[in-house]
Amino acid sequence: MRTSPNRLIATVFGAVYVLVGLLGFAVTGSVGFIATEGGLLLGIFEVNPLHNVAHLLIGAALLLAGLSNAMAAKATNSTIGAVYLLLGIVGFFIAGTSLNILALNTADHFLHLASAIVLLGVGLTADKTVRSHATV
Repeated sequence: MRTSPNRLIATVFGAVYVLVGLLGFAVTGSVGFIATEGGLLLGIFEVNPLHNVAHLLIGAALLLAGLSNAMAAKATNSTIGAVYLLLGIVGFFIAGTSLNILALNTADHFLHLASAIVLLGVGLTADKTVRSHATV
């Protein structure tokens, strides 16, 4: 059985996002849940508790898909990649406003765009022969 690029990327990104979500709570102890400014993770990425929860949920979805099957991983990578592309773009416009409920900063925007490129790239191009198990 061939290893699926989508399953691999989903599993790796899922594990990283879960770890980032957990680590984020170490720097957001005194930050409001939806504060527009947060603590700095790794000294550059701004996060608040809602942002940490989002990382945990996204990481869990990616992990579950990566540990499931190629079709689920492909769909999850593409969907989360599209959401990150939108968030990466919109983030530039909402930073510094009351709409910034995830406490996003410029480093976050570029990381979200990079994640989008990888997730969408793999989700849309790899595992093209993945089909459902239904007989035709």
